[in-house]
Amino acid sequence: MAEKQKQKKPRERDSVSLIHALTRGSWPTKTTALISGFGCLIYGQFARGLLYLAVQILTLAGFISFGWQYVRDFATLGTREMTSVLDPIYQIPINVPGDNSLQILLYSVFAFALLAAGLAVHLSAVKAAYAAETLIRSGKRPAGFRQDLRDLLDKNVHTTMLSLPVLGVAAFTALPIIFMILLAFTNFDRLHQPPGNLFTWVGMQNFTDMLSLNGVLGNTFIRILGWTLIWAVFATFLNYFFGMIVALMINKQGIRLKSLWRTCFVIAIAVPGFVTLLFMRQLLGDLGPINTLLQSDFMRALGFSPVQFLRDPGIARVTVIVVNLWIGIPYTMLITSGILMNIPADLFEAARIDGAGPVRQFRSITLPYMLAVTAPYLITQFIGNINNFNAIFFLTGGGPPSVDYYHAGKTDLLVTWLYSLTVTRGDYNLASVIGIITFLLSAAMGLIAFNITASAKKEETFR
Repeated sequence: MAEKQKQKKPRERDSVSLIHALTRGSWPTKTTALISGFGCLIYGQFARGLLYLAVQILTLAGFISFGWQYVRDFATLGTREMTSVLDPIYQIPINVPGDNSLQILLYSVFAFALLAAGLAVHLSAVKAAYAAETLIRSGKRPAGFRQDLRDLLDKNVHTTMLSLPVLGVAAFTALPIIFMILLAFTNFDRLHQPPGNLFTWVGMQNFTDMLSLNGVLGNTFIRILGWTLIWAVFATFLNYFFGMIVALMINKQGIRLKSLWRTCFVIAIAVPGFVTLLFMRQLLGDLGPINTLLQSDFMRALGFSPVQFLRDPGIARVTVIVVNLWIGIPYTMLITSGILMNIPADLFEAARIDGAGPVRQFRSITLPYMLAVTAPYLITQFIGNINNFNAIFFLTGGGPPSVDYYHAGKTDLLVTWLYSLTVTRGDYNLASVIGIITFLLSAAMGLIAFNITASAKKEETFR
């Protein structure tokens, strides 16, 4: 409780200082709410005041000169379409550019982000002015420019070191995510491609169509979602248990050449996964080496026939799960090997004295300990397999295709279907909806699963 109260104090202090600055501050501090840096200039912090003022001027200048022309059309995303007119001299049709909905939406997001950043700096200027005023009232002198520089390299070094990474995350991660989310509420599809055509806001229509069970789109989403969850369960837990079994076999007392066996598995994962998947795709193809062998007279005489590993829906799904074992088991083997070496040997010795056999020891000692320690890893792998693009795309490409699906195949996951909708169809609005739903699904399952595991409830036990 004491730690929680300590964590709340800085936040409460920040909010209170801002309120106090606007209500109890002197006129220079209150004027800072209109002219950024004014209070700092009055109280002798010239460098800081000029910096705040420069940020305000640059923010307003950037918004007025660049951002406003897009923000004013944000509600409609443009009204003037591209038209074609006849050139009066050469008598040939020429295109007259209209509004570009994509640019309006994108640059509007940047403009709003610019205003938000400028507002944050502006509020910081108000609090800085009130802090300087408080120091002067108490008979102290506010920190000067040199002191501010020294603080940035000393007690505020975290601000100096983290400012650039935070700006990078905001510019290249947060803003694209916001842009993608907004696309889900538009009709930006193959029929509304700028600059030739406009797209506009449609509210929750895309979500309604995606979650509807009556249409082809909703039916496709439900079926692919079901296969995605089935794939994630099998790809996660089969890899986990088989990897654990391999690790137990290698670490068993009396097994020779343990380093050799571990090296073989390490070599298996040293090859890039997409290379292995592409090789398996050629190996299991209709004209691949395996089917070529099965078509030989000798194999036919034995009763064998070619197998459509990648073209039969049921077999293709089993194939991707089995091939994924080759890629996933070595990782689990390496992780569980280290954990197995750390299980106290006294537990197994006591179990043997009590008459417990290998199966009982595994069920009562090894498995509970492994699950408790590796629960976060399992959750991470499960979420990763929901978004396992490579395993499906490089092996089957999402196929075999189905006429019952909306431009999707029988082995498509949500993430590969999303890719297909954007690259081959241009249905960016539907792809954005799928991305949002996948994120919400993954985040919810991950948080719920982690909070009910022993790793979270008994965290101190395994330190």
